[in-house]
This record gives sequence, structure tokens and C-alpha cells, in this order.
Amino acid sequence: MKNNKVIVYSTPTCPYCVYAKDYFKKNNVAFEDIDVTRDRSKAEEMIQKSGQMGVPVIDINGNIVVGFRPDVFEQLLG
Repeated sequence: MKNNKVIVYSTPTCPYCVYAKDYFKKNNVAFEDIDVTRDRSKAEEMIQKSGQMGVPVIDINGNIVVGFRPDVFEQLLG
């Protein structure tokens, strides 16, 4: 599970965001955490990528996953 580009769009109060970030940490997957409550342009980027306003939205190598989906994360990470 290396050489993956992972971006987690999250908010501080979202439990599923915490689950997703914990999953990546536990599996030694480096990721960029973007708090969309602090960066309006990144929130707009998230909406453009996913069509969703809810979090978490996870970008794994250009593949968009909405929500905490460890089965999908594993598949996309190889």
C-alpha cells in the first residue's frame, strides 16, 4: 500500500472522517487531511469532485469515495 495519493476531505466533528483517517493510519497509508470548514476553496473542490456536500470524501489516486468504505479503500489501494 505505497505510492498512493490519498486526500481526505473532512470536518472536525465528523465521526466517519475520524474512522477513515484512523483506517489509513493503521494501514500506514500517507494521506493529506483537508478540513473543509477552514478552507472554502477546498470545500468547493470537494463538491466539484464528488457532487456531495457531506463528508468524508476521499480521493484515492483520483477515485472518489464518499463515506467510510474500508472495503473500497482496500480495493483502490491495492
